[in-house]
Amino acid sequence: MAAEMLYEGKAKKVFATDQPELVRVYYKDDATAFNGQKRGQIEGKGAINNQMSNLLFQYLAEHGVPTHFVEQVSERETIVRKVDILPLEVVVRNVAAGSFSKRLGVVEGTVLPRPLVEFYYKNDELGDPLLTDDQALVLGLASQEDLAELRTRALEVNRLLQERFAACGLALIDFKIEFGRLPSGEIVLADEISPDTCRLWDKDTHQKLDKDRFRQDLGGVEDAYQEVWRRMKGGLSA
Repeated sequence: MAAEMLYEGKAKKVFATDQPELVRVYYKDDATAFNGQKRGQIEGKGAINNQMSNLLFQYLAEHGVPTHFVEQVSERETIVRKVDILPLEVVVRNVAAGSFSKRLGVVEGTVLPRPLVEFYYKNDELGDPLLTDDQALVLGLASQEDLAELRTRALEVNRLLQERFAACGLALIDFKIEFGRLPSGEIVLADEISPDTCRLWDKDTHQKLDKDRFRQDLGGVEDAYQEVWRRMKGGLSA
């Protein structure tokens, strides 16, 4: 009997397991951009994103960041703890790029004086709008304590990821993460960490090695994902 599919998103499918506190996540090759307005396929993306996310979740857990990861069961499938995803996307920016550059007129590639944490409302119908802390509180999306914890966790994740990516010759420009709440109330890192959710540039050439190659029709999308994964597995710069 096939496992019940609990949810299908843009990049993943989530299935029930025989343990109610655990779910199985399957990573797809589907690619979307601009809140689903642009769609396509990136061959091999699901396998790379699954394995890379798991590698980084384990790395972060070893450094004190709790995550939903339990075990990888195949190249595309992973068992994770079931969480209630908080309705906030947390973005950390180290270098100006993407919507930040467009919104505020900051030249792409400008190094920010300190990491910037932004919250976005997870709502596809509204286009995942940027939120202030007060807006998040008024809408009841999180408590003041939650927001403080998310900001602290996000900055710690940023510090650790910057170190990990730098060892592979990659600059972490910015990234999006999501958090979920366990039945105990504990907040843990969830979703994924991959070239879909991180802007990654070659440290020396500034070549883009992430989903911007898909967004901006730069070509070489599959090669970029594979290059990032090759470096991550080896832990050395190219």
